[in-house]
Amino acid sequence: MIVSDGYDRVSIDAIAKKADVARSVVYGAFENLDTLLTALLDRQQARAFGRLLETIPTAEDLRDPAAFASEAVRRMSAMLREDPDTWRLILLTPGNMPTVVRDRIEADRERFRCRVEAWLSLVLADRSGPALDPQVLAHALVACAEHFGRIALTDPGRFDPAHLTGQVEVILGAIWPPTR
Repeated sequence: MIVSDGYDRVSIDAIAKKADVARSVVYGAFENLDTLLTALLDRQQARAFGRLLETIPTAEDLRDPAAFASEAVRRMSAMLREDPDTWRLILLTPGNMPTVVRDRIEADRERFRCRVEAWLSLVLADRSGPALDPQVLAHALVACAEHFGRIALTDPGRFDPAHLTGQVEVILGAIWPPTR
């Protein structure tokens, strides 16, 4: 309902009607709309963040940063195709999104960015050549991933996932060759 009608149109009555049950059934499970939405948010947040973490390749793949990033992009593309509604709400934030939802999405975004920064710090510790700041690089990579995620959701034909992953590998391979 949130995806099709927006947050403003969600009510106990609308949910009961959509589920084809009496209002009393919904009230039997949830005290009010806030507790229902909180339960939904808790469930979706855990699923989405868990799924996002699954897109990150294993630590042993960090020796080849270009291949690592390419594999992450491939996995993220599959994740978006599998559950576009959830990711639309996260990446294409509706203007009428309640503050509590927006704040939780931002907190998860920062939590994910910090994980990417930690992984980058491990890889960059053994790297020679020009200094790369893991914090700056993490911000850039997460911002790029979100941008391409939005494009994948709004214009899926614009960038073929195979072409995009190949380009990520070429670009990162040129600036960040694999370690042996």
